[in-house]
Amino acid sequence: MQIQITHRNQQYSTDTTQGQSLAFTLRPNSPENPNCYYAEAPENAVIRAGNFVGSVTEGGTVNYTRLSLTPHGNGTHTECYGHISPAPDATLDRCLQEFMFVAELVSLQPVQRENGDWVVLLKDLQKALQHQTNAIIIRTLPNDLDKNTRAYSGTNPAYLEENTGLWLAEQGVEHLLLDLPSVDREEDAGRLAVHHGFWQYPAATRTQATITELIFVPDALPDGLYWLHLQVPRLATDAAPSQPVIYPLKPVQ
Repeated sequence: MQIQITHRNQQYSTDTTQGQSLAFTLRPNSPENPNCYYAEAPENAVIRAGNFVGSVTEGGTVNYTRLSLTPHGNGTHTECYGHISPAPDATLDRCLQEFMFVAELVSLQPVQRENGDWVVLLKDLQKALQHQTNAIIIRTLPNDLDKNTRAYSGTNPAYLEENTGLWLAEQGVEHLLLDLPSVDREEDAGRLAVHHGFWQYPAATRTQATITELIFVPDALPDGLYWLHLQVPRLATDAAPSQPVIYPLKPVQ
């Protein structure tokens, strides 16, 4: 299906058959998943009750299982400001009320600092951005396929320069997506500067803003404008597994 949208007085078209998921495929009961912050691997456990067994392979009539996972540590997830707030109503189901956005995809190479950290610099992000959108997708380079199964815990993976969150908030960016475990350093004594700056918490909290981490952007997708559909289950939690799907946008002449 062909659809048209208008963004900043320019019309664009896209084909809904050309969607590309940016979410990792989670494999329960398998080590073949991306993992961070020492989260246990996702588990799919058979439910048993009396003579009932929720497994067709074990003689049951249906498969009936319990899925256990840690959103922040197991694969692609979207989080709201509840990640850093004690407020009981700071939950993703309340904060995320709109699900489709114009997004710009940019590819950036982290830079190594004197202390050995790899950091995505704000000046490189500013240089790469060519459009004003309310969603930004960051693909870090090199874009190795082992991101699909990488164990990030204890490795101090790359992160965003600490003033990036505040700058994005000032530009009106409400949804940030990236292929790193976190926008902040793995261990930063609880400062979480990018999180706080992006959500402008607690002084002027942007309750509608979200951060989506641990995505994967295939090399075949060029940098540029996309129609983003941010798919999340309706959970009253600070974060949830998610599936961002993007569709290439083409200007209508």
